[in-house]
Parts: sequence; C-alpha cells; structure tokens
Amino acid sequence: MRPLIALAALLLAAPVALAQQTIGFIDSSTILPQMPEFQSAQQELDRLTQQWQAEVQAVALEAEQMADRFAAREILYTDDERQAQLEAIEAKREERDALRTRYFGPQGELFREQQTQMRPAQERLLAAVEVVAEEGDYDYIFDRAGEYLFLYTRPRNNVTDLVLEELGIGLGAAGLSGTSR
Repeated sequence: MRPLIALAALLLAAPVALAQQTIGFIDSSTILPQMPEFQSAQQELDRLTQQWQAEVQAVALEAEQMADRFAAREILYTDDERQAQLEAIEAKREERDALRTRYFGPQGELFREQQTQMRPAQERLLAAVEVVAEEGDYDYIFDRAGEYLFLYTRPRNNVTDLVLEELGIGLGAAGLSGTSR
C-alpha cells in the first residue's frame, strides 16, 4: 500500500516540478549550414563523394564493357574461355560492389570522413548551446532536427537565433525561429 501512495504522491508532484523547468529547442539544420567550418567540411565531403563515385562508376563501366565484348564474341569462345570470361566479368562486378561498400557503406570511408570533418562544427555548436542554456537559465534544450521529435513546440522557446548570435553568425533568415529572450 505504501508504494502505491508514494507513486500517487510522485505523480501529483510531477506537474509542479515540470512547470518550474525551462525547456528550449534549436534547429541544428538551420544553424549548421550557416557555420563556416560546416560549409568547408561539407565541400570537402562533396569533393570526396564525387571522386569516389567516379571511381565506382569507372569500375562499373569497365564491367559493362567486358560484358558487352563477351556478348559480341560469345560464340567464338570455347567452353573454358567462356567460363573464364564470365568469371572475369563477375569479378569486376564484385570489385565494383566492394568499392561501393568501402566508400559508401554504413561504416565506409564517407561515414568516417563525416564523423571527422563535422566534429569541429558540432563541438562549437554544443559549446554555444551550453552558453545560451546557462545564460538563459534553460533546464533543457532539444534539437528538433535530431532524433528527438516534438509534435508541438512553442516558438518562444526556440533558441536557434540565440545560438546563431552566440556563434557570431548573422541571421540569414531573420525572424525564422521567432526567438525572444
């Protein structure tokens, strides 16, 4: 019986405790693209992506050319030559797939480069969020562009503009978030 009473008391006290907390949110998808270090990291990632895609496409083209040559000359090959050609074509396609996975797979080079290249911008953003949270006496600040999903947020709690200001970035989309201190 005591645990039930304690639980009821906790549930009754929870709204009072929550009413005293200040929650803010940011939209990192608005902030990050305006940060110079993010922009340069994104440009480098785009360059690497194009380079790697060209590499994968070159191997894919080579595999297709091999398949076309084989199709044009198939009747001229002996059974052993035919088998060897088919194996060579399959090996080239596997090379293409391996290269694609190496560069663009879940733990591929692009993923690792994103982690490395984006870290300075993310750390700077987090530091600015901490400053805004401490100065604004916020208990929580969530990123609505991240994994946390809010179905409703009050515009007055959006601190995106304050974080942009703390980062020294002008408000390109002035008034977009409707922040007030």
